[in-house]
Amino acid sequence: MYKTILDTAQTEIAIDKFKNFFQKELAKKLKTQRITAPMFVKAGTGINDDLNGIEKPVSFKIKNMNDTPVEIVQSLAKWKRIQLKKLKIPAHQGIYTDMNAIRPDDEIDQLHSIYVDQWDWEIVIMPQDRTISFLKKTVRKIYHVLQKSEKFIHQKYPDITPILPAHITFITSEELEKKYPGLTPKQRENQICQQHKAVFIIGIGYPLQNGLPHDGRAPDYDDWSTATKLGHGLNGDLLIWSPLLKQAVELSSMGIRVDKKALATQLALRHNEERQKLFFHQLLLSNQLPLSIGGGIGQSRLCMFFLRKIHIGEVQASIWPESMLKKCQKENIFLL
Repeated sequence: MYKTILDTAQTEIAIDKFKNFFQKELAKKLKTQRITAPMFVKAGTGINDDLNGIEKPVSFKIKNMNDTPVEIVQSLAKWKRIQLKKLKIPAHQGIYTDMNAIRPDDEIDQLHSIYVDQWDWEIVIMPQDRTISFLKKTVRKIYHVLQKSEKFIHQKYPDITPILPAHITFITSEELEKKYPGLTPKQRENQICQQHKAVFIIGIGYPLQNGLPHDGRAPDYDDWSTATKLGHGLNGDLLIWSPLLKQAVELSSMGIRVDKKALATQLALRHNEERQKLFFHQLLLSNQLPLSIGGGIGQSRLCMFFLRKIHIGEVQASIWPESMLKKCQKENIFLL
């Protein structure tokens, strides 16, 4: 029977302590400043995140603006890049913000909710930074903050002992496919993560040898098509092994963003050339936006891992199927 280390009241306090600590450490390590984020953006501008390219955002019309259609954000991948320009952020500095989204098409399970909360961050880079080595350098900075946060939680709650490895392991999605050719992408993630405990999979979105990508990515934010010595792609996912769930858990998705060339290539690969006419895409194709690297870090996922929770509903308030509520009650899992 599952037994939580912290009760509900303690958990609420711990969430607040952890979030305050993590975002401050992240801001220092990445040289980012906090900004305010929107809950919704105008539809038809190309600013909203299309995620895998198939999810439908929640939308509505604003009565006092002549029924202007707007969409609740799914993430802020493209919006942040516009803010870098507006705020005139210099090279190797950036922004971060609290992103709260609704993703009604997401599956609902122990790791997924229709409510998504994450720290979205974006940093201005130079043309020479668009490399695998720069991507890895940034990943290591974020991983250092994760390690520091785990030690912080241990100091506050000694019963929660650190389990993150000293170093994060890097592997491309192509190398992972060759290593485990008979497995699905999720099974590959579990195998490599169980072995190394913390892994960053490079290159997600470009078709592998079997003709399918490791996972889906929209064509207009991460650069997953630029060929490198290690394979395709300048993006990836950061995963850790959860002993409680006995599976790999994605904590962050990030990448070097598309430049003008990569955007055109990826839109063509996905047969989405019509997006070139949208507001965001016009800005990028006319070289009006800075080059950048950015991503999202799941707040509830981090709280789950660092507070040793087995269900995301223990650290965030959302809506759950009746069958899940009954199962959790039976297994001593209290959902907020």
